[in-house]
Order: sequence, then structure tokens, then C-alpha cells
Amino acid sequence: MKKLIAALLIVATCALALAGCGSSAAPAAQAEKNVTLKIGFQANSSSNEYKAAELMAEKAKEYSNGTITVEIYPGGQLGDDRAMIDQVAAGALDMVFAETGRMGLWEPELEIFGYPFAFDDFDHMTRTLNDTEYGKSIYAKLEARGWKVLADAYNGTRQTTSNKKIESIDDMKGMKLRVPNADANLAFAKYSGAAATPMPFAEVYLALKTNAVDGQENPLSTIDAQKFYEVQPYCALTGHIINDNTYIISKVVFDKLSPAQQEAITKAAQEAAQFHTETFQKDEEALIEKFEQNGVTITTPDKAPFREACAPMYDEYVAKYGDAAVKAIEEARK
Repeated sequence: MKKLIAALLIVATCALALAGCGSSAAPAAQAEKNVTLKIGFQANSSSNEYKAAELMAEKAKEYSNGTITVEIYPGGQLGDDRAMIDQVAAGALDMVFAETGRMGLWEPELEIFGYPFAFDDFDHMTRTLNDTEYGKSIYAKLEARGWKVLADAYNGTRQTTSNKKIESIDDMKGMKLRVPNADANLAFAKYSGAAATPMPFAEVYLALKTNAVDGQENPLSTIDAQKFYEVQPYCALTGHIINDNTYIISKVVFDKLSPAQQEAITKAAQEAAQFHTETFQKDEEALIEKFEQNGVTITTPDKAPFREACAPMYDEYVAKYGDAAVKAIEEARK
């Protein structure tokens, strides 16, 4: 009997001890896993895009307490933009920079975001995407396909250089304008009255120098990098196509991150996109001054006649996809 009582006392003592341990010290919280995110894009390592990606990597590490590392693959190392966008949807690549209009390859109605004169400026584009119900529905459609948009950045506006002064749409008539072989750029030339002349990018400088073509259209940063200002005495700020760069992460990858890590990469992307935008805007202001100092005459033709001339393109769009996007763009126009 004494042995039984002693045994019961030992069991009771152990139970109390275990209960005490459980109430005074919970198991330590499991540490977050370290994550490496790879981002790919077409621009090279000397570009503003690369600088923005570096900032995002820095901020992601900071805001995640060192648990997120972003590896940067510029210059199309992981494939062309279409291949990388596909990889991100499948979760084979973590992140990518992509234009909203480019996503029209998968969601055809988005092609309007690359149309000539669709938007007055980048702010108009972002208002359309962020402040209208239509824009919000677009992000939802992209997410359903595997792409989560974390932020959107300004990536330059296409302008027109030429060997004659362009002060109005009338001055475009009959000029041979080199454009890339893309629907939106071809449409800009066509509806402006120019003769669209597609040719490989590497041949453009010589074609301009020898007057084989009368002009070309590109963002100011490209005009500077390719030194087109050396062989084109005029630059018209037609502002016909606004380029953006969305910061896209794979939905599959994003959902595997902890809530704290999701918040960290989102905040890092948004800050990088702001830097991205401000850098391009400052560069464009400086480049206009640079071109003028190099003898280029800058003109600012009225965009309204250009936009009116492009109306048939929008009529065709509405016939195919409905008028929701056009209404949203007008709703966001100030």
C-alpha cells in the first residue's frame, strides 16, 4: 500500500512539473524560412530598370529582416520577355518586369494599354489601373492567370525624331517613318499620315544618316543611347505611346511567402517603382536640354488631332472587346 501511494505521489509531482513548464514557457516560434527570389528582364545592367531592381533587392532584404534575397538577371539572360512572363505564371521564375500592354498577349483586351494616344501621361495610366473598377478587374484577371502585380513604374514615352520640323499632324504626311514591326507603332504611323517603314533596330542609325528614312520614334533614353540626335535635327514630343513596367511576382511563389515576407516584398517593389518612375522622369528632362544643346529643335505638336486620327483603331477595339476599357480611360482622364 505504501508503495502504491509513493508511486501516485511521483506521478502527480511529474504532472505538476510538466503543467508548470507548459504554462510558463511556450515553445519558441518557428523562424521564417530564407527565400531567394529571381527576377528577370530585358534591360541591361547599366539601365534604370537594373538600378530599380537593385533597390528592390536591398529593401526586400531590409524589410524581411534578411529572410528575402533577390537575385537579378538582366539582359534577357533567362529568355525573352514573353518566355519570362510565361515562366512567372507557372512559378518557374519568381519575378519579371513587363509592360501592361504586353500582357495583351494573354489577356487580349489589355492591348489598348499600348495604343497610341490612349493616355495623356503615366499618371493617367495609373489612375485607369488603380482608381477605376475596370482597372481593378484587370489586376484580378492577371492574378487568376498566375501573375500578381506588386507595383507599376514609368518607363519612358515614345517621341518622334525627323529630318524636318514636325509642328502638327499635317507635317507627318508622306514622311517615311521607321517603326518596329508592332501593331501599335505601325498604327501610329498609318493614322498620322506617315509611311510606316519597319526595319531592324541595328540599321536605324545609318538609315537616318543617309535619309533612307525621314524619321523614327522611340523613348528619349533610346534616342540618346543610339545617338539618333546626331543625325536628326528635329525632335517632336508626340508622346504617342506611354511605356510602363509592372513589377510582377508569381502568384504561386507569393502565396508561399509568410505574411511578413509578402508585406516586405510588396513594400520594396513599391518603393523601387517610385524610384524607377522618378529616375526616368528626371532623365527625360535632362535629355531634352542635352538634345537642344546639340542643336536639335524640340517641338510640341498638339496631340488632339493625332488622337482624333487614331479613332478608327479604338472603334475596332470596341467592336472586338466592348467599351469597358475605353470608358475607364475616359473616366480617369483629367
